[in-house]
Amino acid sequence: MTELADRLAGLTSWRSDWRGLRVAVYGLGVTGFAVADTLVELGAEVLVVTAKADEERAMLLTVIGAELIEDADLSRPPTALEEFDPELIVVSPGFRHDHPLLTWTEERGTEIWGDIELAWRLRDKVGEPADWIAVTGTNGKTTTVQLTASMLLAGGYRAAPCGNIGIPVLDAIRDPQGFDVLVVELSSYQLHWVNRNRGGELSPYSAACLNIADDHLDWHGSADAYRAAKAKVYDNTQVACVYNRHDPATELMVQDAEVIDGARAISFGLDIPGPSDFGIVDGILCDRAFLEDRFTSAIELTTIDELRDAGLAAPHIVANILAASALARSYGVEPGVIRDVLAAFRLDAHRIELVRIESGVSWVDDSKATNPHAADASLLAYESVVWIVGGLLKGVDVDEIVEKHASRLRAAILIGVDREALRSAFARHAPGLPLYEVDATETEQVMPKAVNLAGEVAQAGDTVLLAPAAASMDQFSDYAERGRLFQVAVNEFFGGEADEQSASRSGDE
Repeated sequence: MTELADRLAGLTSWRSDWRGLRVAVYGLGVTGFAVADTLVELGAEVLVVTAKADEERAMLLTVIGAELIEDADLSRPPTALEEFDPELIVVSPGFRHDHPLLTWTEERGTEIWGDIELAWRLRDKVGEPADWIAVTGTNGKTTTVQLTASMLLAGGYRAAPCGNIGIPVLDAIRDPQGFDVLVVELSSYQLHWVNRNRGGELSPYSAACLNIADDHLDWHGSADAYRAAKAKVYDNTQVACVYNRHDPATELMVQDAEVIDGARAISFGLDIPGPSDFGIVDGILCDRAFLEDRFTSAIELTTIDELRDAGLAAPHIVANILAASALARSYGVEPGVIRDVLAAFRLDAHRIELVRIESGVSWVDDSKATNPHAADASLLAYESVVWIVGGLLKGVDVDEIVEKHASRLRAAILIGVDREALRSAFARHAPGLPLYEVDATETEQVMPKAVNLAGEVAQAGDTVLLAPAAASMDQFSDYAERGRLFQVAVNEFFGGEADEQSASRSGDE
């Protein structure tokens, strides 16, 4: 090992000597700025490289003392980056692993970290390091992280949700109040970069992969690479590897993982649980893992009826609840606390959110369904659907979801740039289904046109469901804007805001 490699391997604490280390940070989004800010605080020399810099963040970089290279063409390393001669690269999740800058970095033998590895090494900043509960999966991550953190907080632990949920882990580990446990949402992009370097290996207290379906294949290059990245969430787990027993891929991940001796495999599912499982018996959500007599007994957590009252009874949400309960129970949260949290918990906006009910037709915003797997879960919750679908498909095949749900569709309304793939899938698997297309170039036109078409075809008993199965950035800034504009269009279609009774009803009705 070289002297530099030994130095990097030894940087495992906030109190390690980071002074003078030349670090290039790729990217200046929320994560990239948190990385730069942290490294400057540690005394490193920091150069940020980005194709386009947010004006405010660029100004703040100057204030904190980092340098910035803004270059729209990053097909080769800028001269200033080569002259900087970085000793370490910290890459933001948005940079594809095969980006020319990363290819250049690997060719010159420079070590690459992600923000998660950096945060793991620095987790002792405010004293005793917090435990990490790690959550990944194709869908349901954010809801599960929020549920788990809420359960831990109600159980008396100092806990915080962070990571891909929007709060950088580096901000959480630098919070002066400190935490007992961090619930960390990890994307496949972030997991791609973990556990590659000596001294930076993650070891979560408990970990979960909720489900796996093809997604982000354009980033990873293949389904196998995507799944391999997700599987890293279980590496070195200390207490509980929580997996979805209805998704064999997640069970295989647990079987193949190198974990700490004593770590248990805990499954969740919507059927009757076996010993060491979480599941449902006669409408009761049960824990058969964290009790002494788990072979003959179970602990009641809540009921489907209670979840229905809280708007949480859609099957994929129940699965998320079981996973979160398993993670919280692994940390010692009492069953009564979990029940109380679930009675008060509400889903975020744009997650199977009921907008209104008019003339027997429900209008539901699930803009967060940004891939076919998420849309599949949403479609399963309704019997007769006018489906608003489309956007950026990210290289994912849509034939399976169209074929699976063709029988429950009243009609489909196609939006977005990747309509040809959807059009072809419907022609193959639902040739007689009424199909409409929104050919709009302006963001503000898309949802009014889609809603008008849906209003013409929907009948009493139908659900008009915005579950696009695709990313939003072709026509919207993000899925939240897509959902917000859908809600605005629905309310304008009916001449104003929904009445109080309609607006307050739960999204699984």
